[in-house]
Amino acid sequence: MSKLSDNLSGNGTQYTPPHGAYPALVIDGQGGSLTRAAIISVFTNKNAQAITQEQLQLIARDLGDTNTRRINAVAKVESAGGGWFDSGLPKILYERHKYWGFIALAKRIRLWFAYPSAGDYTTDANKNDINDSWEKLSLAACKDPIAAFMSVSIGKFQVMGQWYKQCGFDHPIEMLWAARNDEYAHYKMLRDYILKVANLQAAFLKISSNPENCRDFARGYNGPAYVKYDYHTKIAKEMR
Repeated sequence: MSKLSDNLSGNGTQYTPPHGAYPALVIDGQGGSLTRAAIISVFTNKNAQAITQEQLQLIARDLGDTNTRRINAVAKVESAGGGWFDSGLPKILYERHKYWGFIALAKRIRLWFAYPSAGDYTTDANKNDINDSWEKLSLAACKDPIAAFMSVSIGKFQVMGQWYKQCGFDHPIEMLWAARNDEYAHYKMLRDYILKVANLQAAFLKISSNPENCRDFARGYNGPAYVKYDYHTKIAKEMR
């Protein structure tokens, strides 16, 4: 990892970039502004592939369904409009309390991105045109990358990075990288969350135009708050 040379603390080896590029990198094992900017830049993608109808049918089939009506209804209600920000970054929500829980006790210092309780869900509190969840992720990744990438809910369906193994990935960064590249990956994460994490397949297949039949899925996916936000009724409405 690298940091700006004028921010260097301690003894680091300065790397002089070719062709007079500036600022110079300092290879010191610490993450600074260049490292954080690189993390954000590499995940930006304004040309991600949309899911195809054939892929959507595969997702429905994997969930035991015969058509795409249920998965379309769930997507309409639960996806909050899509899987990417206007910047081209995949949607994430950084959970500071998750990071706090994942890191070692010795690393637990209260910071903007590390705190024992949930909260501070801002968009751009410091007015620097960087999405706060992505800024917090980049800061946390410089301290403990595995904990950092496990601490974000990812993509169209906001599946937590902590479930990366259940979603078929070897590292949580791979889960976010998949979400960067195409919409199909977002639906596969939802499928794996339903089947392997929350055990919601039966509740999913129960979904119908009757709100009562949608309660089990809404409760399992959203928790007790599903009633407050009327998720079961919204799903039933989309089924109609």
